[in-house]
Amino acid sequence: MTPADTGASTVVDAASAASDSLASSDSRMAPGGPGYRRMSFALFLAGVATFALLYSTQALLPLISGDLGVTASDASWTVAAATGGLAVFVLPMSALSERFGRRTVMTASLAVAVTVGLLVPFAPSLPALVALRAVQGAALAGLPASATAYLAEEVRPRALVTAIGLFVAGNSVGGMSGRIITGWVAQEWGWRVAVGVIGLVAVACAVAFRLLLPAPRHFTPGSLRPRVLVRTLRDHLANPLLRRLYAIGALFMTVFGGVYTVIGYRLAEAPFSLPQGLIGSIFLVYLVGTVSASTAGRLVGRLGRRGALYLGAGTTAAGLLLSLAPSLPLVLLGLVLITAGFFAGHAVASSAVGKTAQHGRAQASALYQSAYYVGSSAGSTVGAVAFHSGGWAGTVGVGVLAVLGVVVITVSGSLAARRQAGDAPVKALSLSR
Repeated sequence: MTPADTGASTVVDAASAASDSLASSDSRMAPGGPGYRRMSFALFLAGVATFALLYSTQALLPLISGDLGVTASDASWTVAAATGGLAVFVLPMSALSERFGRRTVMTASLAVAVTVGLLVPFAPSLPALVALRAVQGAALAGLPASATAYLAEEVRPRALVTAIGLFVAGNSVGGMSGRIITGWVAQEWGWRVAVGVIGLVAVACAVAFRLLLPAPRHFTPGSLRPRVLVRTLRDHLANPLLRRLYAIGALFMTVFGGVYTVIGYRLAEAPFSLPQGLIGSIFLVYLVGTVSASTAGRLVGRLGRRGALYLGAGTTAAGLLLSLAPSLPLVLLGLVLITAGFFAGHAVASSAVGKTAQHGRAQASALYQSAYYVGSSAGSTVGAVAFHSGGWAGTVGVGVLAVLGVVVITVSGSLAARRQAGDAPVKALSLSR
């Protein structure tokens, strides 16, 4: 019997037509559609500004220490204050974005952050500098969660991973420039000029962001009432998939934070004994993260979300093991793999949060960001302790355990999905008979 006899082609054509009709009626942005390119570039620039400002003092700590007459551990608070401010304020800022809008909060956050960035070079003392950096981090907290929520509302689901990947790619470029550009500028003109240059770069990014980002069309204001916010957070934390995604983000960042906190010590020691300038240039490896984050959407399209997470975890683990070799080219290759795996995994997990949350998306993303920065702090601290007690192998051991955690969580998610599906295919087969 031919397909025409069974009516199969008619059903397929009808389903295809319905799918096309649904896609055409979806007013959200998609690749090639109106506003998508402007939106992608605007959020890319927001990501650049966020991470350039957030880590602008990290490569300058020895110069800050010498200029202000403080110890290295005291100077490190200029970084910890910024990341700590972001971690603490990301939830409150996400609540504001639910009430006043994603674009409004992102614009205000960037405006405050870049204004503070222009004041940082004039800080007369370490306490003043740390205070300014804490305010800057708190202001920047309005960007990550709001950006993810904006994309989840304004971009079609199939394009969401790619769009968030571009934002994460901007993070990697900003993180790289915040460390490398300041290092080279400071070498000639000092740390104050260096952070001032980053502030001016961030001003340009902020202005372009506001001019380019399309006005939201699908945002519905929420409530600022504490009871509503608490209920929203409780709902998110009660969702098993969201809990797994938060843990995955934290574990990936544990690896990344530990590796890049300690790698300078590893390369300064024998058998490498590299000068500080070359060690600072290692952050050029972040460009690999830019590529892997921006291609995360294609990975999910081919492998599925869990497949992409397995690939990210496997790539990261391979890089960790390769970095144990006493060969500089192999260590660098290991860093490339670690960076590629981390940024791909982070882009996949963070985009899945926005897609999974059906309400309070900014709070859902804020919880992810909180877990992410907790992982950063934990990785930096535990990775450094492991290095001082067991050398680079100790840091690698911490990273491998974190990667195994990602794999275990992803496997548990697969098993949970199968249990939830149950025997639905069997029931469908029996009905067809």
